[in-house]
Amino acid sequence: MAKSPTRSDHPPIRHLQTVVDVLETPALARIYAHILRDGPVTVADLVEELGVPQGTAYDYVEKLETAGLVETVRDQRPYEYDAEPVSLTLTTDGASRTITPALIAAVARREDDGDIDTFVDRHGLDGLARALDYAAEYVEGSVNSRIAARELDISPLEAEIVLQALEPVVEAYAVEE
Repeated sequence: MAKSPTRSDHPPIRHLQTVVDVLETPALARIYAHILRDGPVTVADLVEELGVPQGTAYDYVEKLETAGLVETVRDQRPYEYDAEPVSLTLTTDGASRTITPALIAAVARREDDGDIDTFVDRHGLDGLARALDYAAEYVEGSVNSRIAARELDISPLEAEIVLQALEPVVEAYAVEE
Protein backbone atom coordinates (compact mmCIF):
# COMPACT_ATOMS: atom_id res chain seq x y z
CA MET A 1 0.00 0.00 0.00
CA ALA A 2 1.29 3.48 -0.83
CA LYS A 3 0.08 6.64 0.86
CA SER A 4 1.06 10.21 0.11
CA PRO A 5 -0.92 13.42 0.16
CA THR A 6 -1.16 14.53 -3.44
CA ARG A 7 -3.24 17.15 -5.14
CA SER A 8 -6.26 15.63 -6.86
CA ASP A 9 -5.02 16.84 -10.27
CA HIS A 10 -1.82 14.76 -9.93
CA PRO A 11 -2.46 11.04 -10.44
CA PRO A 12 -1.08 8.92 -7.60
CA ILE A 13 0.66 6.40 -9.88
CA ARG A 14 2.52 9.20 -11.68
CA HIS A 15 3.45 10.58 -8.26
CA LEU A 16 4.80 7.15 -7.26
CA GLN A 17 6.68 6.75 -10.56
CA THR A 18 8.37 10.11 -10.08
CA VAL A 19 9.34 9.31 -6.49
CA VAL A 20 10.90 6.07 -7.75
CA ASP A 21 12.75 8.06 -10.44
CA VAL A 22 13.97 10.48 -7.75
CA LEU A 23 15.34 7.56 -5.71
CA GLU A 24 17.07 6.09 -8.76
CA THR A 25 18.50 9.37 -10.11
CA PRO A 26 20.75 11.25 -7.69
CA ALA A 27 20.73 14.42 -9.85
CA LEU A 28 16.93 14.50 -9.77
CA ALA A 29 17.02 13.88 -6.02
CA ARG A 30 19.48 16.78 -5.63
CA ILE A 31 17.13 19.15 -7.45
CA TYR A 32 14.10 18.08 -5.41
CA ALA A 33 16.04 18.28 -2.12
CA HIS A 34 17.45 21.70 -3.03
CA ILE A 35 14.03 23.11 -3.95
CA LEU A 36 12.55 21.70 -0.75
CA ARG A 37 15.34 23.05 1.45
CA ASP A 38 16.00 26.41 -0.27
CA GLY A 39 12.78 27.15 -2.19
CA PRO A 40 11.32 29.03 -3.72
CA VAL A 41 14.01 28.98 -6.40
CA THR A 42 14.29 29.61 -10.12
CA VAL A 43 15.81 27.27 -12.67
CA ALA A 44 18.70 29.74 -12.95
CA ASP A 45 19.28 29.30 -9.20
CA LEU A 46 19.45 25.52 -9.68
CA VAL A 47 21.90 25.85 -12.54
CA GLU A 48 24.14 28.22 -10.56
CA GLU A 49 23.95 26.57 -7.14
CA LEU A 50 23.97 22.90 -8.19
CA GLY A 51 26.01 23.15 -11.37
CA VAL A 52 23.50 21.18 -13.43
CA PRO A 53 23.04 21.91 -17.13
CA GLN A 54 20.18 24.30 -17.85
CA GLY A 55 18.30 21.81 -20.05
CA THR A 56 18.53 19.12 -17.38
CA ALA A 57 17.30 21.54 -14.73
CA TYR A 58 14.26 22.49 -16.84
CA ASP A 59 13.49 18.84 -17.66
CA TYR A 60 13.77 17.73 -14.03
CA VAL A 61 11.71 20.62 -12.66
CA GLU A 62 9.01 19.89 -15.24
CA LYS A 63 9.02 16.19 -14.27
CA LEU A 64 8.73 17.06 -10.57
CA GLU A 65 6.00 19.60 -11.27
CA THR A 66 3.98 17.19 -13.44
CA ALA A 67 3.97 14.68 -10.57
CA GLY A 68 2.97 17.32 -8.02
CA LEU A 69 6.23 17.21 -6.05
CA VAL A 70 7.10 20.78 -7.07
CA GLU A 71 4.81 23.68 -7.85
CA THR A 72 5.16 27.07 -9.51
CA VAL A 73 4.78 29.77 -6.87
CA ARG A 74 5.44 32.75 -9.14
CA ASP A 75 3.53 32.88 -12.42
CA GLN A 76 5.75 35.42 -14.16
CA ARG A 77 9.28 35.07 -15.43
CA PRO A 78 11.53 34.03 -13.96
CA TYR A 79 9.25 31.33 -12.59
CA GLU A 80 9.90 30.26 -9.02
CA TYR A 81 9.35 26.75 -7.74
CA ASP A 82 8.77 25.35 -4.29
CA ALA A 83 8.30 21.81 -3.01
CA GLU A 84 6.28 20.09 -0.35
CA PRO A 85 7.87 17.32 1.71
CA VAL A 86 7.09 13.93 0.24
CA SER A 87 5.94 11.18 2.56
CA LEU A 88 5.22 7.97 0.75
CA THR A 89 4.70 4.82 2.77
CA LEU A 90 5.08 1.49 1.02
CA THR A 91 3.94 -1.72 2.64
CA THR A 92 4.76 -5.13 1.21
CA ASP A 93 4.39 -8.47 2.96
CA GLY A 94 3.80 -6.72 6.27
CA ALA A 95 6.98 -4.63 6.12
CA SER A 96 6.67 -0.87 5.74
CA ARG A 97 9.10 1.81 4.70
CA THR A 98 8.40 5.52 4.44
CA ILE A 99 10.17 7.55 1.78
CA THR A 100 10.96 10.91 3.34
CA PRO A 101 12.78 14.08 2.28
CA ALA A 102 15.76 12.88 4.36
CA LEU A 103 15.98 9.65 2.36
CA ILE A 104 15.80 11.60 -0.88
CA ALA A 105 18.52 13.97 0.41
CA ALA A 106 20.68 10.96 1.27
CA VAL A 107 20.21 9.62 -2.27
CA ALA A 108 21.07 13.09 -3.62
CA ARG A 109 24.44 12.89 -1.82
CA ARG A 110 25.43 9.76 -3.78
CA GLU A 111 26.97 11.93 -6.51
CA ASP A 112 29.25 13.75 -4.08
CA ASP A 113 29.80 11.16 -1.36
CA GLY A 114 31.46 7.91 -2.37
CA ASP A 115 30.74 6.37 1.03
CA ILE A 116 26.98 6.70 0.58
CA ASP A 117 27.23 5.55 -3.02
CA THR A 118 29.21 2.45 -2.03
CA PHE A 119 26.77 1.70 0.80
CA VAL A 120 23.79 1.86 -1.58
CA ASP A 121 25.60 -0.35 -4.09
CA ARG A 122 26.17 -2.94 -1.36
CA HIS A 123 22.92 -2.70 0.62
CA GLY A 124 20.38 -1.03 -1.64
CA LEU A 125 17.95 1.76 -0.85
CA ASP A 126 16.29 -0.25 1.91
CA GLY A 127 19.67 -0.56 3.60
CA LEU A 128 20.23 3.17 3.20
CA ALA A 129 16.82 3.90 4.74
CA ARG A 130 17.61 1.67 7.72
CA ALA A 131 21.05 3.24 8.11
CA LEU A 132 19.40 6.69 8.05
CA ASP A 133 17.16 5.62 10.95
CA TYR A 134 20.24 4.59 12.93
CA ALA A 135 22.06 7.77 11.90
CA ALA A 136 19.30 9.80 13.55
CA GLU A 137 19.79 7.85 16.77
CA TYR A 138 23.57 8.15 16.38
CA VAL A 139 23.32 11.95 16.10
CA GLU A 140 21.10 12.18 19.18
CA GLY A 141 23.54 9.96 21.07
CA SER A 142 21.26 7.02 21.82
CA VAL A 143 23.11 4.58 19.52
CA ASN A 144 26.79 4.09 18.78
CA SER A 145 28.34 2.68 15.62
CA ARG A 146 28.81 -0.79 17.15
CA ILE A 147 25.10 -1.13 17.94
CA ALA A 148 24.19 0.14 14.47
CA ALA A 149 26.68 -2.31 12.93
CA ARG A 150 25.10 -5.21 14.77
CA GLU A 151 21.54 -4.19 13.87
CA LEU A 152 22.40 -3.46 10.24
CA ASP A 153 24.51 -6.61 9.98
CA ILE A 154 27.57 -4.74 8.70
CA SER A 155 31.10 -4.27 10.03
CA PRO A 156 31.69 -1.65 12.75
CA LEU A 157 33.95 0.27 10.34
CA GLU A 158 31.31 0.36 7.62
CA ALA A 159 28.72 1.47 10.19
CA GLU A 160 30.94 4.30 11.41
CA ILE A 161 31.61 5.44 7.85
CA VAL A 162 27.95 5.46 6.77
CA LEU A 163 26.72 7.05 10.01
CA GLN A 164 29.22 9.88 9.62
CA ALA A 165 28.29 10.28 5.95
CA LEU A 166 24.59 10.52 6.85
CA GLU A 167 25.09 12.89 9.78
CA PRO A 168 24.69 16.08 7.67
CA VAL A 169 21.44 14.72 6.22
CA VAL A 170 20.07 13.97 9.68
CA GLU A 171 21.02 17.42 10.90
CA ALA A 172 19.50 19.15 7.87
CA TYR A 173 16.25 17.18 7.83
CA ALA A 174 15.74 16.27 11.49
CA VAL A 175 14.87 12.65 10.67
CA GLU A 176 11.93 11.33 12.64
CA GLU A 177 10.75 7.75 12.64
